[in-house]
Amino acid sequence: MSASSSQRRLNIDNINPHVKAAKYAVRGELAVRSEEYRTRLAKHDGSLPFSDIISANIGNPQQLDQKPITFFRQVLSLLENPLLLEHEDVLVNQLGYKADVVERAKWHLAKVGSVGAYSASNGAPAIRQRIAEFLERRDGYPANQADIYMSGGASSGVNTLLHVICAGPSSGVLVPIPQYPLYTASLSLLNAQCVPYYLDESKDWATDLEATRTSLKEARANDVDVRCIVVINPGNPTGASLSESDVEAVIELARAENLVIIADEVYQTNVFVGKFHSFKGVLCRLQEQNPGKYDNVELASLHSISKGMVGECGHRGGYFELVGFDPAVQAEIYKFVSIMLCAPVIGQCLVELMVNPPKPGEPSYELYEKEYNGIFNGLQKRAVALHKAFSQMEGVECGEPQGSMYLFPTITLSDKAVAAAAAEGRLADEFYCLKMLKATGVCVVPGSGFGQKPNTLHFRTTFLAPGTEWVGSIVKFHKEFMDEYR
Repeated sequence: MSASSSQRRLNIDNINPHVKAAKYAVRGELAVRSEEYRTRLAKHDGSLPFSDIISANIGNPQQLDQKPITFFRQVLSLLENPLLLEHEDVLVNQLGYKADVVERAKWHLAKVGSVGAYSASNGAPAIRQRIAEFLERRDGYPANQADIYMSGGASSGVNTLLHVICAGPSSGVLVPIPQYPLYTASLSLLNAQCVPYYLDESKDWATDLEATRTSLKEARANDVDVRCIVVINPGNPTGASLSESDVEAVIELARAENLVIIADEVYQTNVFVGKFHSFKGVLCRLQEQNPGKYDNVELASLHSISKGMVGECGHRGGYFELVGFDPAVQAEIYKFVSIMLCAPVIGQCLVELMVNPPKPGEPSYELYEKEYNGIFNGLQKRAVALHKAFSQMEGVECGEPQGSMYLFPTITLSDKAVAAAAAEGRLADEFYCLKMLKATGVCVVPGSGFGQKPNTLHFRTTFLAPGTEWVGSIVKFHKEFMDEYR
């Protein structure tokens, strides 16, 4: 017999209030409801008006049938079971492993050791060196492996950085709105202040520097110690890809206002329009062109194996690089990651594979290139199809797909629909998304879960699900919804 609530030491009123206050919409009510429907479908429940759940609420590529890249998984299989290397002839001649797969696995085992053992707290030195070499190739400027910290995906890196940056309830962080709710949730847990700055939807969700300065000024006038600005590029949930001049403007703001920059760059290979401009590369160029002016800018940039064409979310691998940090502060960051022991070592190995994939002329290159381009082209094709569908839907506006894995359309709903939502105690975009899930099995996230300007409504959807049939079900639902609440 279980104890009653009154006999338990913990109850909903005495646990950490900051945990209760934190919100994380991408895995909120809609996601829970979709999993309930998935369970019913597995039991062959014929009462639902759809046969599949499309989890378009979260960037989880392999849940939606994105296939792992063969080179990566073959190397990992040898790291998990090194005894297989005793039968190289079988691997190569019968199981389709290429010689460079075997050599890369041997490199990891020699340099990193067993993936079942802890690594150095900030990550295996040989892997951090490979990341430094990648960053130098990407940006054209040197990187130091001592400034690189391995993390359990980018989320763990964000957690580390915010723990160090935020000193108490008056500490503030500028966060783009709309934003990935990891940031507001983490600040809530830390009892620190989120200082929102609105992105400009009319300019493809570009950073609005004037609005950002206004937010900063107002927060400081209210005694908020604003210490940092977060930039997500390419954007989540917006899909925006910042121009080089946008990146320069943020760096100049950070310099002038003495702000640390957290550059969330996990979608850096998901760019469909223009090209990716890293904060590290632009900062180094500005430092080169303006001796002394930008030397004290503090930048932490993050990357991950969860996104891009890799999509290995479950392996929890990522890193962040520090630029311009005080060595004493960096020592405290090292201490913090040491408390966490180390990032998953198999995830660290995957990071090395991501930043150092097969090169032209190597045995695995042809298949790697085919798989990589197939994933990229599939994402772009589905993004275009989804955007085209939105352009045909009444009251829906959506910018051209630029990058990441998401679209964030505006929806205009009737007063009748807004009233129906209020009658259920719901926000209008939440009401709309729940109705969509019930009608189609497609799970998206209301814009209110990411933040949005007052009196606007949005939803975020990924374009990861295979095929485009599910897009048609959204179009059909929307027409019926608009007719019902006209």
